[in-house]
Amino acid sequence: MENARLALEILENEEDRSFEEELVEDLESIKDLLSDLEEKAILNDKYDSYPAVVTIHPGAGGTESQDWAEMLLRMYTRWTGRRKFSYSVNDYQTGEEAGIKNVTFTVTGKNAYGLLKSEKGIHRLVRISPFDSSKRRHTSFASVDVIPFLDKDIDIKISKGDLRIETFKSSSAGGQHVNVTDSAVRITHLPTNIVVNCQNERSQILNRQTAIQILKSKLFELERKKNIEEINKVRGEKKEIGWGNQIRSYILQPYQLIKDHRTGIEIGDVQSVLDGNIDLLIRGFLEKKLSRG
Repeated sequence: MENARLALEILENEEDRSFEEELVEDLESIKDLLSDLEEKAILNDKYDSYPAVVTIHPGAGGTESQDWAEMLLRMYTRWTGRRKFSYSVNDYQTGEEAGIKNVTFTVTGKNAYGLLKSEKGIHRLVRISPFDSSKRRHTSFASVDVIPFLDKDIDIKISKGDLRIETFKSSSAGGQHVNVTDSAVRITHLPTNIVVNCQNERSQILNRQTAIQILKSKLFELERKKNIEEINKVRGEKKEIGWGNQIRSYILQPYQLIKDHRTGIEIGDVQSVLDGNIDLLIRGFLEKKLSRG
């Protein structure tokens, strides 16, 4: 800060290009410092620093919505690259013609959950369909769910009798090590009907361990409600993946605009956002949430 002030004073009295360049560098470093401090102030919830488990489900509409779900997956994985985060695909089910039927992936990086929790909700796409020979405009929906990936020592008790564990052959395009053996694992928690799939690990044992940890993370979200009636209440609050429930609209035709309906933020450069440049939208949500207390 002091270096920038001194460089500015010198620049006012002398025309020296090197001082101008130094000032620009100092101002950029100050901007980054302020951004880090602001993010630290906003992301102060208990689990904001945890990794995030993200699940994307297409809405009704078959291929259209499944393609939209895959576009969202691409957007988030591009964002992780911009942030220098890492991600691991836990479950990936391809669509029949295009896109995906479902995907679950874990994002690891500084404040991953705190940032990505802003993406939880229904995302709406309006475009001329590439799958419609008549080139008509279609509206598609997909839901994004985000929970913190909790530490292995989280105190969540799971009875073996409450679990149905099934194995199947990995067929995912999303896993790095797809096997032809029955290494993939599906775990159903019978009291809550929560289902977790994992098929990206090298062995059935590793897939089972990862699936159990994701299940614990999901149960923890519900366990805070203390009893099964509250759990059912929370599950009942899940909104239909369709009209009137979207948190954000991505309009490609007849004009280009992205609008976040919670914050009112509008962005005209749709392609940039779809390429993972979503920090402005994330920051807008977090700042509004902070202002509401």
